[in-house]
Amino acid sequence: MSRAFVFPGQGAQTIGMGRALAEVYPAAKAVFDEVDEALGQKLSALIWEGDIAELTLTQNAQPALMATSIAAMRALEAEGFGIHDATFVAGHSLGEYSALCAAGALTLADTARLLRTRGHAMQEAVPVGVGAMAAILGLDFEAVTAIAAEAAGDEVCQAANDNDPAQVVISGHKAAVERAMELAKARGAKRALPLPVSAPFHCALMHPAAAVMSEAFAGVVISKPVVPVVVNVRAEAVEEPDRFRDLLVAQVTGSVRWRESVLWMERAGVTEYWEIGAGKALSGMIKRIASGAVTRAVGTPEDVTALKG
Repeated sequence: MSRAFVFPGQGAQTIGMGRALAEVYPAAKAVFDEVDEALGQKLSALIWEGDIAELTLTQNAQPALMATSIAAMRALEAEGFGIHDATFVAGHSLGEYSALCAAGALTLADTARLLRTRGHAMQEAVPVGVGAMAAILGLDFEAVTAIAAEAAGDEVCQAANDNDPAQVVISGHKAAVERAMELAKARGAKRALPLPVSAPFHCALMHPAAAVMSEAFAGVVISKPVVPVVVNVRAEAVEEPDRFRDLLVAQVTGSVRWRESVLWMERAGVTEYWEIGAGKALSGMIKRIASGAVTRAVGTPEDVTALKG
């Protein structure tokens, strides 16, 4: 049996996530303490006792979700599990940073600072109200890509997230996304749902954020990951440290190829996926992509101790 550790992206955040882990496992609490110190902010207080609207702000949600995932990793390690129990790691969008941190390619402090910069840059790249994102349900990636291109006109509209065989997220200018939603419904989509996001992620409108991230990586050391990382923009495993900078910068404007990434891992022999951190969204996607895949959510002390059974 081959196993992958997968790390969730934005949207999984909840008030209180990771708190029980920190209360039970000192090593998990140390993660939140280190992230607080790296950011010069009591992010842990916002995560555990704050307002969900403030936590959902991109510059807060991104480091908060990463901290929760790494805290869950430390809890696993305390119970005798570790990164070597995975053949691959992968993450959805910001979750790729969590995966790199878990695999030892990035330090925790650097990961927190990079995600704070990334979240702020993505938020600032497009004025509020100019962009939008929408989930198209019931059409595959190829169909949605064609619809997005047709709807774009002289604006931007792209397939941003290839999540699973029947869920593709589009991103771009608000009017173009709205045109694409109508086209999708006319062409057989079961639903076309606007998403409650503050910016149009993973499309060409994010070029200013990509430029910021290119500069942010200049002084960051990236080590060889302990296990290969299946990266979003390539949908294949990468181990060479010098490739990750360009791939993570490209990820800001590129599509999250999650469906293809899971299929790649399935072909490589992965049969079990542990979703490390908040929520179970990736587990649901994986089950719709890889028939027979076994998934486990690891976000609470109970989840961790259940693995020992």
